[in-house]
Amino acid sequence: MAQLIRNESFDDIFNNLFQGFLVRPVGTPGGAPAGAARPFSVEVVEEDKAYAVHAELPGVSRDDIHVTIDGNDVAISAEVKSQREQKSEGRVLRSERYYGKLYRAFQLADAIDETAAEAKYSDGVLELRLPKKAVTSAKRLEIR
Repeated sequence: MAQLIRNESFDDIFNNLFQGFLVRPVGTPGGAPAGAARPFSVEVVEEDKAYAVHAELPGVSRDDIHVTIDGNDVAISAEVKSQREQKSEGRVLRSERYYGKLYRAFQLADAIDETAAEAKYSDGVLELRLPKKAVTSAKRLEIR
């Protein structure tokens, strides 16, 4: 009886070789890999006349958060700076620093009225109120 032998493709062999390799790199105490930006959660809720956006940015200074609105495109970026130092009897035993940039961008269904948009940041949560632009009806031009 003939025996069938599966011949693995080069892609399968290559993927299997590195499967699990560096899955958990050495990380910082916060859980993010050293030198990597940590993702942040964003919640977008559509209301009748506006969008409500909540972004969790714990430990970020208010001055390091930037929000950009261009039509219906919204971008949130923040710079994260963290520094920890452990001392024992005046000697530094361990010092850890982390600097990184967080960035999220998304597109909404309706254009945003930038002049009426509001932003508030407290307790590590950025709250945006993004009013929708008034819908204008089509205008018929008179031909002369």
